[in-house]
Amino acid sequence: MTVVECEPIGVVLGGRTAVTDDDWDKESAVIRLDAARFGPEALYGLDAFSHIEVVFHFDRVPVAKIEAGARRPRGNPDWPLVGIFAQRGKNRPNRLGVSRCRILAVDGLDVHVAGLDAVDGTPVLDIKPYLAEFGPRGELRQPQWSVELMRDYY
Repeated sequence: MTVVECEPIGVVLGGRTAVTDDDWDKESAVIRLDAARFGPEALYGLDAFSHIEVVFHFDRVPVAKIEAGARRPRGNPDWPLVGIFAQRGKNRPNRLGVSRCRILAVDGLDVHVAGLDAVDGTPVLDIKPYLAEFGPRGELRQPQWSVELMRDYY
């Protein structure tokens, strides 16, 4: 396999400082672009969108905690044993997170957001405007345990 390297485009400022689950919709934060690499023009037009997708690095997950097999989500014995790629846990092989959040404002190199499930200081690898056409096509299905897990997530 080819090694892929990414340089963060920015960082999350504000919001939570502790890695905890649930109630992320109550959080607001700022994604600040790296001023050494970007100018405000990198964000021109982003304010015309209501939401963005953010790709970030779970930098606080120690390499020793990375999961490659199966586990019960959140360690809940009532939920089935599922593979790491059948869940969205942070202990992923490449420690990548993907989140959709609301844009509150765009100001210079700052994107003010609500509902981003990344903590203060998290490296941001990419942001993209969310387009409805990138949402699921066709009928959506998911197991009941995931519905229970997400009940209070946002």
